[in-house]
Amino acid sequence: QVQLVESGGGLVQAGGSLRLSCAASGRTFSTYTMGWFRQTPGKEREFVASISASGGSTYYATSVKGRFTISRVNAKNTVYLEMNSLKSEDTAVYYCTAGRRPFVATGPGEYDYWGQGTQVTVSS
Repeated sequence: QVQLVESGGGLVQAGGSLRLSCAASGRTFSTYTMGWFRQTPGKEREFVASISASGGSTYYATSVKGRFTISRVNAKNTVYLEMNSLKSEDTAVYYCTAGRRPFVATGPGEYDYWGQGTQVTVSS
């Protein structure tokens, strides 16, 4: 069992930056692929980025590639999402997730554990 708690969301102007954090419980964090998804009202949960268990490999949605960076510190049981050059279309609730699939997993059903989400609002 893994419990995930996101933090770092908030209101930011277009072009600005935010860093999301996700703290995980348990001693097996370093064995999980970690991911970030986002969701807006009335839409399906959308893949944003993922990182392999070791942190050596990452994968991004086309819409965020070059602007967002996912990273992790296994010694701290924490995964991060650094978001730069934010746009109004990045506004969403962002969810941290953990799973046992390869790091290129982009479907919500491929992950096993989810955080409660953190709101990111980008004003234009």
